Amino acid sequence: MAKDGKPILDLAFSDARDFLLKSESYCSLDLPPYFSFGGLISNVNNVLLGKKLSDLVEKPYNYENVNYTILNNKDGKYAWRPFQLINPVLYVALVHEITTEDNWKLICDRFSQFSENEKIRCKSIPIVSQAEESDKAEQVSHWWNEVEQKSIEMALDFDYLIQTDITDCYGSIYTHSIAWALHTKVVAKSKRNDSSLIGNQIDKHIQNMQYSQTNGIPQGSALMDFIAEMVLGYMDLELSEKIDDFGIDDYLILRYRDDYRIFCNNPCDGECIVKLLTEVAISMGLKLNPAKTKASDDVVKASIKSDKLEWICRKSSENNLQKHLLIIHDHAVKFPNAGSVAKALQEYYKRISSIRRFRDNPLPLISITVDIAYRNPRTYPVSAALLSKLFSFLDDENKRFTIVKIKHKFSKIPNTGHLEIWLQRIAFTSLPDIKFDEPLCKIVSGEKASLWNIDWITDPKLKKAVNNSKIIDNKILGEIESIIPVQEIELFIQRQIDS
Repeated sequence: MAKDGKPILDLAFSDARDFLLKSESYCSLDLPPYFSFGGLISNVNNVLLGKKLSDLVEKPYNYENVNYTILNNKDGKYAWRPFQLINPVLYVALVHEITTEDNWKLICDRFSQFSENEKIRCKSIPIVSQAEESDKAEQVSHWWNEVEQKSIEMALDFDYLIQTDITDCYGSIYTHSIAWALHTKVVAKSKRNDSSLIGNQIDKHIQNMQYSQTNGIPQGSALMDFIAEMVLGYMDLELSEKIDDFGIDDYLILRYRDDYRIFCNNPCDGECIVKLLTEVAISMGLKLNPAKTKASDDVVKASIKSDKLEWICRKSSENNLQKHLLIIHDHAVKFPNAGSVAKALQEYYKRISSIRRFRDNPLPLISITVDIAYRNPRTYPVSAALLSKLFSFLDDENKRFTIVKIKHKFSKIPNTGHLEIWLQRIAFTSLPDIKFDEPLCKIVSGEKASLWNIDWITDPKLKKAVNNSKIIDNKILGEIESIIPVQEIELFIQRQIDS
């Protein structure tokens, strides 16, 4: 368990509800600090309390674009990950269902069964901070301590490590499998139309969010992370039984969401466990990623990601600022979209943050930074921070001209809304009139933009709660600095390193 954190499963049902209704639980996408969904979620919650959703709406699953999707590029090329801002009405309604006293007890009891085998350890249950740290910061700290550091420690006990993960896990989860996980396949299949089962209720809510689709769950919130853990925990239970049947005893598995680290002393045992995991995954409509399945007899080295290890070992700095940034660029080309790239950019940003006067033309450094971001979309927040510092050495005319150039360069990649959000963050203090196509940017600029289809909401109070709730904290927006402070993006960087 995290030092100052508590797993959500240790909370009472009412506290679990409060946690899931937090703004940072609702949205895990890396956004500037003036985005705040707390008021929206609170207003919707106040209307829904004590009411049945079906009395206030038509059938949401008959409507498209109920959720808002931002397609985030994973590799600067052709791989995409859809992050969704779930329709706040459906989000709150699902939280209410999960956190009734009876349903919460059933869910917690089921997770206790998932974790009975101490040799298969899940390290990704959402963590609730008990200190000043945010819940997200606590989760990052938990990963570092309980996955990376624990993996290195396992070299004392095991000689062999196999790592694997599930291909497109969230996008492939079969919604009916949530009921299988919470009630067993036999019960769920025999009671597939029983609306009293919480597994069926969750299934229905998710179908409401995605036009009746049963493949995939929305990604981008603590709620969906928790629901994914239901399915993955059930797989842990199934895998445990299969391993026992094969008589394998000398092993340990650390799982963080859909990433598996399988420790053993006999390579044959490790290969057998991977085979059994493959069978379990297939039975749930999932499959392992062959490109990310690898074995090593050097547990310490394999426990640290290759990009991170190389960055630690290579020459990672240079007196000349441009040469230093080119070293990072070279690393980013070799390890595209790696967490160590974000960390390297953070260190570079700290290096130039104290510079007050810049003798050379900053445009070459801006160009290199933009190219790194172009190829490494996970670095958008830290690249934006670095660009904001470099832009401070330009006058407004050149700044505007350069932002237009950056927008044009990124127009060659489709779906760059996330990048536009951070470009707007750079430009807003001095050039607030620059227009962006991303709807979230339009809302920041005071323009009208629709995020969610709410035509299916029939209750006027509920519709008003969605329409009239602000998601921009104007006080924070009015106080933001033109140069993004490192504190604003530090958590995002650490999350990229650990993800």
